[in-house]
Amino acid sequence: MSYDRFVDERVLTSRDALNKFQMKIKLVAIDDNARDHSVRFGRRVLVDKIILLSKHTDTQEIEEIELDIAELEKRIRKERHYSSSNRWISPNEIKNGYIVASRHQDLLADATALDEIVFD
Repeated sequence: MSYDRFVDERVLTSRDALNKFQMKIKLVAIDDNARDHSVRFGRRVLVDKIILLSKHTDTQEIEEIELDIAELEKRIRKERHYSSSNRWISPNEIKNGYIVASRHQDLLADATALDEIVFD
């Protein structure tokens, strides 16, 4: 592997405040029909599905959760009349099929609000 294709693992991994969990998000599907008409933010893609890989730091137990972000956004708009997620991400925030850690909170906001994801 050449150096320019190398991606540091720390860029892809986010942690909770107490460092009990480490998370990575793998991109599964994007919406090919979505058009971003905002020139201000540059070229972006709309995320539909992701796989959340969470690792419990104490037990080293790994859990995979597949989330349909588009469906969660529809559900929260229907039930709570708002959505806090931002599914639009820049292609340079995708590294080797994973989404960089700085975008994790934006993608998981609706799932957390609907208690689809609970970290104990």
